Amino acid sequence: MSAAAPLDVAAVRARFPALRRNEQVFLDAPAGTQVPDAVIEAVAGYLRESNANLGGAFGTSRRSDELVGHARTTAARFLGCTAEEVVFGANSTTLNFHLSRTAGRDFLPGDEIVCTRLDHDANIAPWLELAHDRGLTVRVADFRDDGSLDLDDLARLIGPRTRVVACTWASNALGTVNDVARVAALAHAAGALAWIDAVHWAPHGPIDVAAIGADVLLCSPYKFYGPHLGLAFVRAALLGGWRPYKVRPSDPFPLGHRHETGTAAHELLAGFVAAVEHIEGLGWPAIQAQERALGERFLAGLPPNTRLHGLPAMEGRVATFCVSVDGVAPAEAARRLAEKGFAVWDGDFYAHEVMPRLGLPDGAVRIGFVHYNTRDEVDGVLAALAGLE
Repeated sequence: MSAAAPLDVAAVRARFPALRRNEQVFLDAPAGTQVPDAVIEAVAGYLRESNANLGGAFGTSRRSDELVGHARTTAARFLGCTAEEVVFGANSTTLNFHLSRTAGRDFLPGDEIVCTRLDHDANIAPWLELAHDRGLTVRVADFRDDGSLDLDDLARLIGPRTRVVACTWASNALGTVNDVARVAALAHAAGALAWIDAVHWAPHGPIDVAAIGADVLLCSPYKFYGPHLGLAFVRAALLGGWRPYKVRPSDPFPLGHRHETGTAAHELLAGFVAAVEHIEGLGWPAIQAQERALGERFLAGLPPNTRLHGLPAMEGRVATFCVSVDGVAPAEAARRLAEKGFAVWDGDFYAHEVMPRLGLPDGAVRIGFVHYNTRDEVDGVLAALAGLE
């Protein structure tokens, strides 16, 4: 297979109004990426030309119907599923609370859920709340000191009462990429559902729910150059068998729509379509090659005063880095980096189990690169880290 053509980063950056302003260096992508002009125009264009509810005989309503159908087929292409298996919602956290409640209608006291310490709390807290209400047990698999998931520990926790194995595809704190196909196989061997949080993976690589064996998978378009929105895949057999929390007059088809509540934010669906088209226009090979090069440059240049938490090479990870600076509290480091023009995050990033496991009560600093970042930006933040004495 030939190598991907190098990404024209300058041309890519020209699509993003926030990057054209040159106000700061955006290394905050793990919490939400910037958006290209095409996404902004798609949102505004819908509101200008097609703003209406669904199911009417008039033009704007018909155009809205067409948009929703187009968004479902776009999501199906992005996820590797059918359009009827797509569920939209306000955000992935809200969707996960909703879908976990739906799945848990027939769970019995003593049934078990297995999660991992690498997960964002959005894939742990819904199960804890369900366990509280229905008398379930939640077990949490550990990760190794290098930040990789302990699959042996995960396998030990899965048993005959396991109903769901919930696992993140990529850690939003440490950048670790998990073998979710293996996790799904372990779940299915026990008769459990494989429930995959792909929020942090979705900006960094392709998704094929059939290839990994997911039963449920969630992601957030605002993490991959789109608007604030939630997106889920749920296997059709599950959607058809679950009784939805739903108002009575709502149409029963497509299946995914049965599990959506209220009127969708149609303008955000338009932006979502544009975000996927942005990714498709560049191609995953070019995106991944650019991000890998940035990550390798960052790892090679880490200054002596900066300690990395997580895998030390780009194998098995994405270009999201969790670091501590000697003698500088994470919040202070983030503030001083912001003064130098670098947008980064500090804290636990809702990876509520990760920081205690690493002995970091105040959290850490998170620096994330995506395809619109540059080598000069990597060098700049490395120099800024070195200067935090």
